[in-house]
Amino acid sequence: MPNVLNLAPECHAENYSEVPVITSPYDLTPDEVLLSQEHYESEVRSYPRRLPIAIKSGRGAIIEDTKGQVYLDCLACAGALPLGYNHSEINQVLINQINTGVPYQTLDLTTPSKDAFIKAVMQFLPANFAKTARIQFCGPSGADAVEASIKLAKLYTKRNTMMSFQGAYHGMTNGALALTGNLGSKSRRTGLMSDVHFMPFPYDFRCKFGLGGEEGAKQSIRYIESVLCDDESGITKPAAIIVEPIQGEGGVIPAPKKWLQELRRITTEHGILLIFDEVQCGIGRSGDHFAFEESGIEPDILILSKAIGGGMPMSVILYNDKFDCWNAGEHTGTFRGNQLAMASGAKTLEIIQRDNLAKNAAERGEQLREALRQIQTDFPQIGDVRGRGLMNGIEIVKPGEFNSLGQAEADPQLAIKIQRAALELGLIIEKGGRQGAVLRFLPPLIISEVQINFVAETMAKAIAIAIAVDAK
Repeated sequence: MPNVLNLAPECHAENYSEVPVITSPYDLTPDEVLLSQEHYESEVRSYPRRLPIAIKSGRGAIIEDTKGQVYLDCLACAGALPLGYNHSEINQVLINQINTGVPYQTLDLTTPSKDAFIKAVMQFLPANFAKTARIQFCGPSGADAVEASIKLAKLYTKRNTMMSFQGAYHGMTNGALALTGNLGSKSRRTGLMSDVHFMPFPYDFRCKFGLGGEEGAKQSIRYIESVLCDDESGITKPAAIIVEPIQGEGGVIPAPKKWLQELRRITTEHGILLIFDEVQCGIGRSGDHFAFEESGIEPDILILSKAIGGGMPMSVILYNDKFDCWNAGEHTGTFRGNQLAMASGAKTLEIIQRDNLAKNAAERGEQLREALRQIQTDFPQIGDVRGRGLMNGIEIVKPGEFNSLGQAEADPQLAIKIQRAALELGLIIEKGGRQGAVLRFLPPLIISEVQINFVAETMAKAIAIAIAVDAK
């Protein structure tokens, strides 16, 4: 692979410390492949507008585009590639699966591969949760698993109201989008699922109560509890409260463990199902197998997708068997029997455990946050550094400028420039959060210490370049 420095050839083949070697900023002028995409593909395409590259090949955390330019990827297909690109063991297990002669799809008919996958998932779960867990296979997207969770909660409780959180992202289908906080994604939609209410999520940097920290989190819980206890609140008792233990698209905001514990207490006392959406933050990314584990509690329903398929399309929900009130066929999907995803998913869970990749996520995440905090001392444009495990973000602001609530003014335009400058320097990062002013880091769990150093060094350069461009 050109333009790559192999700094540790003795390392495990899937954890080598390759970083791009950049002699001058990359040319991001669209080539023939990108121009063809623009010509044929719908205006709904999203990532190519911010990341104008055409991927030719990839290995680990490194990808090469059709121009031969090499990048370190801190997006990992929005977290769907926990082991990075073309992990040799995943490639081999897919080849082996094809050679068994098992069909690619089997609806919900079982196979040895499916049985092995289910047992791998149960072994990966916290032991107590696994004791009574039932698994349900959904269509291959996280959004369909969210839809299944909504239906199940409403069937079990015989209630219709749902509670979600400001800043939440749960998907793009009808019910999932109704539970999503972002207004832009639903500004032109009508007829979304009704009777959804949004509660304040604990967000230190932009606390709804002007407090932040532990006090802000306490007020969030107090507000939720007061709504549920108030017979004049205007909100009927919900079937479920759905929450991301670490908000992703909303700006990389981890929920404090005490806050999650209190949310569990409230939902239990009021007979409300608690749904954890770990589509993005689950499967080792948080530094634990699941982000909820840090709090010592358990959800009633757990939603998994992205990484659970080991790079292949897959989504499941898991719940206590007492909630299993479905009639046969009440939630179906043609592609819920993806045998390739079951094979790659089971192997991925095995590798994450065998290679202690959750621990690597915790250590490399802390390394990255510490490096970003050091960069923050030189650039007041970084208003906040936050995250957990390998799910991290920096919020870009206008120094010395504040909104009507006294909060730092977001600078989405500078965030765009930084993302572009980083790409020109061989680093792929994503945007999100309020006004798109949060730069997000979601690399594969196999990322190395040397590669994290490259991320930090490149970000410092990209921020300096973007600020200089902004000043012109």
